Order: sequence, then C-alpha cells, then structure tokens
Amino acid sequence: MDWDEEYDRLAAAGQSFVERARNAPDDDDLPIPAARTINELTLPTEEETPLQQLIRHWINERSCPDILPAQEEVLVNLLDHIRSQSKTVQLLRGDASTSEDQHVRIVLAQTEMERVKFIVRSYVRTRHYKIDKFARFITTNAEVQTRLTKGELDHARRYANILDRHLHKCVLQSLPEPQAHLDDNVPFVPSMITPPDKTRPVFVHALQDCPPIRLP
Repeated sequence: MDWDEEYDRLAAAGQSFVERARNAPDDDDLPIPAARTINELTLPTEEETPLQQLIRHWINERSCPDILPAQEEVLVNLLDHIRSQSKTVQLLRGDASTSEDQHVRIVLAQTEMERVKFIVRSYVRTRHYKIDKFARFITTNAEVQTRLTKGELDHARRYANILDRHLHKCVLQSLPEPQAHLDDNVPFVPSMITPPDKTRPVFVHALQDCPPIRLP
C-alpha cells in the first residue's frame, strides 16, 4: 500500500480521525459469520497418515495411566518406510550427479526421518516403562496381556521373574514362612501387586460432539 496516496485520499474526504471513529459502525452492526460445527473444527477432513496415527497413539500412551493396546502394524509399516527412505537417501548421497538442490532435499528428508525415529523411540520407551512398572500385574492379568506384543509379554514375564528372585534373595528368605510371599491378599490392606492407578486425572480431547460421559 502507498501510504502517501492513502493519506491524501483520507484528507480529501474531509473527515478527521475522530470524526471517522464517531461514525464507525458498532460491533453489533457487523455481520456475524456463521458458526461452524464441532465436526468442521476438530474432525480431520481426510484419512490419517501412518505418521499421524502413530503421533495420536504416542500421545494417548503417554497420557494414559494404563497400558494401551500395542500398535504393532503401524510401527512395522513406518519402520519399513524409514528403511526404504534411508536406502534411497544413501544412494542419492553417493551419486555424483546429484545436484545442490537435491542435496538440500536429502537433508530435509533425513531431518524428517530423525523426527519419526524420535516419536517411535519415545512410544516404545513409554510402553516399556509401564511394562517394567506393572510387570507382576501384567503376568497375573490375562486381559492386559492381550494388549501386548509377544516380545513385550516375554519381557514382562522375564522382568517379573527377575524381580521376584531378587526380592526373595534379599528380603523374603529371611522372613517367617507366612510372611514370605508376594501375593498375600489381606483385608483392608493394599494389594502387593500394584495395578495402574485408573483414578488418576487425565486430559481428554473429544473429536466430535457427544453427551456427558461418566468414565468407570
């Protein structure tokens, strides 16, 4: 915009700033845009990509006190894609005919792959932290075991076994037989097998308009 021309045009109109402010329409006189529905504001307009799915599952896993079903298929597809991209990048970097612009694109592709790898590692670490924390609970709960991959379930069983042997060697073998157990169920006493704290508050983002919901 040419501010000199704009100033000359306003001066020719014969109205000062104060006069134009007095004659300006009120907010109530301005047309109000049509309100958009919750679906238009929050719901995706197209199908999620594998990376978007992983990010959603990653956020859910980090926010949930319980361990959620494993997203093995999403992880496998993303890791296969990363391997394919890495091979392509290595071939292009070793090609003498690669231009400078292509080298810039290669750097951007490598940066994006590192970002995806960070999300994958964080997702896996979050699940392993929960598995280590609730290993004994997982080994005694068949429903929770269905949410784990075969590798995760084997790790939970090994970790729980190592922990039991360590506690028995360090503490339990020195106690009287009635007290040398890790699965006692005494009335009015918290369980010795720690379950996830499902009473812990969490943040929930509703993707569509819904009535009030009471969580169990």
